[in-house]
Amino acid sequence: MRKLTKQQKRDIRAIGAKKDEDIDFSDAPLVLDWSGAKIGQFYRPAKRPVTMRLDSDVIEWLKADGRGYQTKANGLLRHAMLYYTKKESLTGHDISVRRLSKARKRKRKA
Repeated sequence: MRKLTKQQKRDIRAIGAKKDEDIDFSDAPLVLDWSGAKIGQFYRPAKRPVTMRLDSDVIEWLKADGRGYQTKANGLLRHAMLYYTKKESLTGHDISVRRLSKARKRKRKA
């Protein structure tokens, strides 16, 4: 995530200083019906930094598609975890794994 600019920090302070009744919410209408809401859709487990020793070729393969190799590794490990524990995944967690399998199919065709 990029750091905020000075202008962005000033804007945030200015908005934070306003009273609720002074804020214009006309472009964001009040939602009263939450019947279609999905619980846990944006849930993300806490991440912890770890140190792992991986084979060089595995790291090269993970980094081959560019940025996000740690996210890719996390997705692969999550997929394996769910496969071996036969648990249901939370919404959104297997998205990166699906992207990986699509990318692999495209490479095979090429």
